[in-house]
Amino acid sequence: MGNSKANSNILIKNKRATFDYELLETFTAGIVLTGTEIKSLRAGKASLVDTYCVVERGEVWVKNMYIAEYFYGTYNNHSERRERKLLLNRKEIRRLETSVRNSGFTIVPTRLFINEKGLAKVAVAIARGKREYDKRESIRARDDKREMDRAFKH
Repeated sequence: MGNSKANSNILIKNKRATFDYELLETFTAGIVLTGTEIKSLRAGKASLVDTYCVVERGEVWVKNMYIAEYFYGTYNNHSERRERKLLLNRKEIRRLETSVRNSGFTIVPTRLFINEKGLAKVAVAIARGKREYDKRESIRARDDKREMDRAFKH
């Protein structure tokens, strides 16, 4: 069957996060999953669109994360958008909690991946929402970079 841990090239990105938010500080957290969830995740059937994190009673929870039901899951299957607990140390949780108390800051998951040990991890970032003109600036910078790349290729 081979070593399944070596095949840990699962990486699900939240592309909206970098567009809608200015990412200030990033943390990598473990995530508490059920058996059918990790199997779906290993199959790459997950999405971070419209996900966010909250700190409740000293614990960090990711909400609205989509992990598809496992095809062979039968009655053991999980609900696709259930809240999932993130595993961070106390210092990191405290840092996230104090940042979110400031208005305009939120915690957004940016990447969901399986590390080299075969464990599911989520990269979360303390983020500040971009205003409309910031988004236009991001689009302009991206387009300029694309133009530059085109110019150098020819």
